[in-house]
Amino acid sequence: MIEPHAPAPPGSPPSWGGPRGHGGPEAPARLPVRPAVGRFLVLAGVFVCAACGLVYELELVALASYLMGDSVTQASVVLSVMVFAMGLGSLAAKRLRGLAAAGFGALEAVLALVGGSSAMVLYAVFAWTGGWGGLWGDGPRVLLVAFSLAIGVLIGAEVPLLMELIQRVRRQDPGGAVADLFAADYVGALVGGLAFPFVLLPFLGQLTGALLTGTVNAVVGAALVLGLFRRDLTRRSRRLLLTANAVVLALLATATVLADDFERAARQAVYGQDVRVAVRTDVQEVVLTGDTDGLPLDLYLDGRLRVRDGDERRYHEALVLPAMNGPHARVLVLGGGDGLAAREILRHPGVRRLDVVELDPQFARLARQDPGLSALNEHAYGDARVHVVTGDAFHRLRATPSATYDVVISDLPDPSATASTKLYSQEFYGLLRRVLAPDGRLAVHAGPPVARPRAFWTVDATLRAAGLPAVAYRVGTRHPGSAAGPERTTADLRAPGDWGFLLAARTPPVLRLGPASPRPYTLTPDSLARDARDAARTRLPGLPPSTLVHPRY
Repeated sequence: MIEPHAPAPPGSPPSWGGPRGHGGPEAPARLPVRPAVGRFLVLAGVFVCAACGLVYELELVALASYLMGDSVTQASVVLSVMVFAMGLGSLAAKRLRGLAAAGFGALEAVLALVGGSSAMVLYAVFAWTGGWGGLWGDGPRVLLVAFSLAIGVLIGAEVPLLMELIQRVRRQDPGGAVADLFAADYVGALVGGLAFPFVLLPFLGQLTGALLTGTVNAVVGAALVLGLFRRDLTRRSRRLLLTANAVVLALLATATVLADDFERAARQAVYGQDVRVAVRTDVQEVVLTGDTDGLPLDLYLDGRLRVRDGDERRYHEALVLPAMNGPHARVLVLGGGDGLAAREILRHPGVRRLDVVELDPQFARLARQDPGLSALNEHAYGDARVHVVTGDAFHRLRATPSATYDVVISDLPDPSATASTKLYSQEFYGLLRRVLAPDGRLAVHAGPPVARPRAFWTVDATLRAAGLPAVAYRVGTRHPGSAAGPERTTADLRAPGDWGFLLAARTPPVLRLGPASPRPYTLTPDSLARDARDAARTRLPGLPPSTLVHPRY
């Protein structure tokens, strides 16, 4: 920030500290327009650069949340590192105030390249190195922090340079200059913050959106310096800035043209060569692979293996069958938009009504219409007893009368996913207890107890706090990424090694298969008892429950 200077004696000419245009931080700019117009153009540049800067921040947060999960942690890391780095950049740029125009032009070229390419570089590392925590260990996480630090330093360095340019256009008191600068900056940040989720992300995607933002950043930065302050630059400086911006724009344009090809190649690195369906819904990315030429069907949601043909029956039978031991005329499934839990429920005689509450209507439509997925769920959505409701499970339960259901199946993402945390809270389980019949049962998918025992047993503690004592059991998967060599994909490396479940009721439930249960493909009474013993070995006692205002996952 610029410090105030002692006023000159009355009648004395201004002291600019050197030759016109090159003498120091206070030298007046030689503008091709009137000072009022020049000041407006500088503030317009501040507005655009602030919008671009916030898009870079939000793009890093969104990409990190998508690739690593736990959006609260990723947002906290990215934003805190960026704010810290902005302070460092502001301090470092104080030494460049004497070359404010040239410094700002070079700064925007570098920022446009780093910020615009950050999403593509991070996604490339994720796709081709085995994921976050894969072959590189914590390397990609370090790269995320490095991008946050670099972009933060560059954004922070803009402030003193822009402050200097505003003062050189038309001298004013420092307080007024700061107010003008930050007003334009904050309004630009508002526009960038709204443009990212409502325009860039849905219409352009993360990669092209970031590249386009970098292009706008480079064009505006170059136009401001080379158009408005060109007389303050030496001929060599003008040539260097023109060349640098031309190179940056060429790189960004090339990356934009190749973005679709890059995304297809990266998707194949993540999911393998046989990607059949890849769609970004309003809620998540849905990818289907296989189900052609004898290949098994795999379903990925937001880059995580959700269904593996040949393994999924182990999961869905373990989730559904123990809860169906008892009255089961009225059943509710939370999540389960793939229709596979519904398939297992409909195999039981006596089911009169099955309600499925799915947040993503496009995913439910895909499960109904896709030939491979609908064949796998045995066309469950075509059964007249099945009623699909799209919307938030929490709000749906609040509007559901008491004692409506005999069985509730909670087939939701792991509690470690921030978007699902409220659906593993004591308040949510209190709602579930209310909608359960007095002798009703609740089955909860609670994440892998071996890999994340604290989260798993926190779900158990939360159920008990809501008045639903539970019994735990786990089912092992086939080894994730069982394919050998080059067929081992990034998504395989992220697949869980086991699934953990909790069977809960108003009174302590008994874990067993019902006598009228259809013959399971994978479960037996002996294997179920063994699954319970395996889960019990991972128990962490004394964990507090998770609530809406104090999430513990």
